[in-house]
Amino acid sequence: MIRHIVLFTWAEDATDEQKATVTAELRKLPGAIPQMRAYTVGPDAGINQGNHDYAVVADFDNVEDYLVYRDHPQHQAVIAERIKPILATRTAVQLSL
Repeated sequence: MIRHIVLFTWAEDATDEQKATVTAELRKLPGAIPQMRAYTVGPDAGINQGNHDYAVVADFDNVEDYLVYRDHPQHQAVIAERIKPILATRTAVQLSL
């Protein structure tokens, strides 16, 4: 199994509406990409200072299924149209479980 983890920090001028749109658009992806086995997205709970603002965690059966997600046109559109315009930093890792 492959677990994909992404952490975002939003730009200071990112609005609540823009952030909510990111969540809404990301939550549509499991319906469009059946290779996803588990998918969790959302803002940091605000428990610890210094954390990133947002996380995406997605599980796939194998590398090929992850690559389908990574390259999927709907996923790429969310990144280009919704995430990048409000993004300050991005950190990601893929774990083999």
